[in-house]
Amino acid sequence: MTTGNVDLAELLRRMADRDAQRTEANVQSDLHTLLLAAPLELEERKLEVVLEQQAGGRRRIDVEAGLCVFEVKRDLRRGTVCEEAEAQLAGYVAARARTMKQRYVGVLTDGAEWRLYHLSDGILHPVSVFNVDSKKPDVEGLTVWLEGVLATAAIVPTPTEIDRRLGASSPGHAIDYAELSRIYARHRDAPTVRLKRELWARLLTTAFGTGFIDSDELFVEHTLLVATAEVIAHAVMGLDPTSQDVSATAIVEGQLFASSQVYGVVEPDFFDWLVEVEVEGGEQFVRVLARRLSRFAWRDVEHDILKVLYESIISSSQRKQLGEYYTPDWLAERVVDATVTDPLGERVLDPACGSGTFIFHAVRRYLEAACAKNIPNGTALAGLTQHVIGMDIHPVAVTFARVTYLLAIGPERLQADDRPPISIPVYLGDSIQWGQERTLFTSDALVIPTVTGQLWASELRFPQRVLADAGRFDQLVGELARLATNRTRGSAAPPIKALFRRYAVHPDDEQVITGTFKTLCQLYDAGRDHIWGYYVRNLARPVWLSRPENRVDVLVGNPPWLAYRFMTTSMQKEFRNLSEERQLWSGAKVATSQDLSPLFVLRAVERYLKEGGRFGFLMPWSTLRGRQYAGFRSGRYGVKNQFTLNVAFSQAWDLHGVKPTFFPMPASAVFGRRSDDGTAKSLGPTVKAWKGKLQQVNVTWALAAPQLATRSAVVKTAGSTATSAGSPYASRFAQGATLVPRVLLFVDKKSAGPLGAGFGRVSVQSRRSANEKEPWKSIKPGLEGKIERQFVHAVHMGETILPYRTLPPVNSVIPWDGQRLLYSGDERLEGYPGLFEWWTKAEKLWNTYRRSERLTLHERIDYQRGLSQQFPISKYRIVYAKSGMYLAASILTEPAVIEQTLYWAAAHDLQEARYLEAIINSDAVTQLLRPLQARGEHNPRHYAKDIWQIKIPVFDHRNDIHMRIVSLAAEAEAIAAGVSLPQGKRFETLRRIIRGAINATKTGRQIEKTVEALLK
Repeated sequence: MTTGNVDLAELLRRMADRDAQRTEANVQSDLHTLLLAAPLELEERKLEVVLEQQAGGRRRIDVEAGLCVFEVKRDLRRGTVCEEAEAQLAGYVAARARTMKQRYVGVLTDGAEWRLYHLSDGILHPVSVFNVDSKKPDVEGLTVWLEGVLATAAIVPTPTEIDRRLGASSPGHAIDYAELSRIYARHRDAPTVRLKRELWARLLTTAFGTGFIDSDELFVEHTLLVATAEVIAHAVMGLDPTSQDVSATAIVEGQLFASSQVYGVVEPDFFDWLVEVEVEGGEQFVRVLARRLSRFAWRDVEHDILKVLYESIISSSQRKQLGEYYTPDWLAERVVDATVTDPLGERVLDPACGSGTFIFHAVRRYLEAACAKNIPNGTALAGLTQHVIGMDIHPVAVTFARVTYLLAIGPERLQADDRPPISIPVYLGDSIQWGQERTLFTSDALVIPTVTGQLWASELRFPQRVLADAGRFDQLVGELARLATNRTRGSAAPPIKALFRRYAVHPDDEQVITGTFKTLCQLYDAGRDHIWGYYVRNLARPVWLSRPENRVDVLVGNPPWLAYRFMTTSMQKEFRNLSEERQLWSGAKVATSQDLSPLFVLRAVERYLKEGGRFGFLMPWSTLRGRQYAGFRSGRYGVKNQFTLNVAFSQAWDLHGVKPTFFPMPASAVFGRRSDDGTAKSLGPTVKAWKGKLQQVNVTWALAAPQLATRSAVVKTAGSTATSAGSPYASRFAQGATLVPRVLLFVDKKSAGPLGAGFGRVSVQSRRSANEKEPWKSIKPGLEGKIERQFVHAVHMGETILPYRTLPPVNSVIPWDGQRLLYSGDERLEGYPGLFEWWTKAEKLWNTYRRSERLTLHERIDYQRGLSQQFPISKYRIVYAKSGMYLAASILTEPAVIEQTLYWAAAHDLQEARYLEAIINSDAVTQLLRPLQARGEHNPRHYAKDIWQIKIPVFDHRNDIHMRIVSLAAEAEAIAAGVSLPQGKRFETLRRIIRGAINATKTGRQIEKTVEALLK
């Protein structure tokens, strides 16, 4: 890269060469040249690059640019150079921050290594590092890194640029997160800060169950995300968030929006603790953040770019636990196009709008139609906010969606002279209404009840007439909240007659509104005034939308895929009740395979969609064929003692063929309408299958369309559990024991020391794995003990099973005494001191870190009798792995416990075991099973008991074909035993090696031929 007369690649190559003969002055001079020559736009921003800046005490800063101090050294690898330079840099940064009353950062570099530091309490903390290879210098990478530090360049906010410059790996995010964490740590115990964090945690626990991890780190991340979105919202409106005339409080609380008559975008919420009076440093933080964000050209947005920011900062594992999968723009655009046929005439709701991707495209579709009809801007915007609505229970998502709504409208329309007062109709709301009675609406009013433990602190009533106009209601609630909090605590409630006139409140409703206003004043006087207006506004609209006269014409979106296992105990109970009412519950055996999405869709349809209205939702791919979704596919859902909801499904899309994958699991889309004539139409097996490879996941439909193709296909539905539908063996096979968490159960034997373990005991310690998940991963160092030998059992799991062969089992502590499983409180447990000590510690850790109190540790490992039913252990057992590209089965003759990644059955004798072993390992069975498998992110994944939908007959020693299979299985076992397996390879590779060795022989070919003949 060459800029002007400077070859930046050569310059950077020279700077990074620490072995060359050079001085610190050389590196300092080259840094000065780099900062001026690189495309950092320092001149346009009127930021000087100063050499040898005075820092007091006769000290001089090497280089200063913007609000960053650079300290240069010849080679940071030598001796104590780095430590001494850090101490020196800390003094420089602190001095400049005091002098300029601004937040400064420091960069320490020798040209090859670039270290970014944040100053906290006089100590430098490293937050980001960039390394330059002198042989292949990454000029663009370093330029982006430096721009993130200096925040200077004018940037078009594409998804790539948002990720690079604001995402979790950017230096800008590292600096902001470090500073915000420091501010929060200092003020976390302030009453208002503590209250808002408490309300935040309570709401998200209600919304996301045990998948939500209540941590200060996440609260800080959410605060940063919301503050970022609020600054962007101001820029989109043409408001300058960097102006000295605009306070941080005005930005965070949306005061400029209110004065501009744009409501419902930025308002007091959980995250405005940052600008509370007692929070020192909050004002400056918001100002610096505004400066960093002002370099983006927000008027040029063509995507839902805020979801890119969210996905970059909130880890994929965390989003998976919450069931949050954000939709690519191209797919949201296609779903909206397929569902919304009359954008000017149909009211559209996304009841799980997330960051607003579907909202973005619904808004654009409405405005394009309005433009085509030559509808004036003012009329179009007034109509838009009545026709495109969003709702979500995640407060960060709601803020993002509101800003996305503005981005979709665009600055030109928002800043036009004819733009009317508007209220952005995106609400914080629980679409399912967990735990809420259907009586929030009385005959004449909305009542927000007083319930201990709920978010709302007293009863607030709003007459139905006030709720009829969404924009007017929002403004009225905002005014009531403002008046309640702007008065002196303890003073009388001021008169609000002027509000009644301004918002045309009916005379019969004035007394009710006056009573509600007095309640708001009392909340303020009691120190519980915070964000009640926020709650009222957001609760009211979803409940109002559920009234029959207010329901919408179209539902679109991507519902939460929250897994049953991540729900809280109370949520699981209500999920089951609601699912059973609608015939969605598929039984406890597949409970862990169920998720929230089908119930969410049906609740949205029954609550918010008018009869004859259409819907289009993204769903897990298993919706098309999984047994756990059979009730959903039926189209008829009788709600006990209430009504029958009928749905007519119209089409489904199979999206598994689109690469790269955009969710951690395969997806589909389902479309239909709410029946208005009492008929139901089930979701059939015929689908539109999509296939193609995109350059990147999140592109517009215009870019995606040339790369994608569709065809008609048929998805084979998973059969029922009835044995008559397939093989009689279905009832004989069971899943192994749920031996989790592994750190408490799985062990390695260790040296017992010079004194030994004692008679009949073995010395063990927790077996650790790189695949452990939090919170168990953080338990260090694990458990140790000397346990009675009879309780240390061999355990086979999926990774120890190969075709026709096993690998050595692992060891686990299993409290089975020969008659029953022991547990704390069982008097027999105390008879085994070694086990008693281990199990007591294990149960204590389980009770501390478990996500739900529903199960004890004893109940967890014996869930659905997965462990106890294995005892006494049979002489011959056949086991197969529950997942993988190819089936793998083997025979067990040792007394080992079988873990949940395997299915097993006792065989009557060795002949029956070999008969089943050969059939399960055959490619013929795998190919028959392919259409029945659940799919993973890339390939078919789980077998579970779907194999027994194939009509595999019971073994009969009088049948020649059966006995031929037994003979061939014995030959295959001998071949497998003779294969030399390489060390250090994963079990998938070892399976492939053995399978290949057998398939290359006559025996392998005969197995396939014979099994095919058996199954004809």
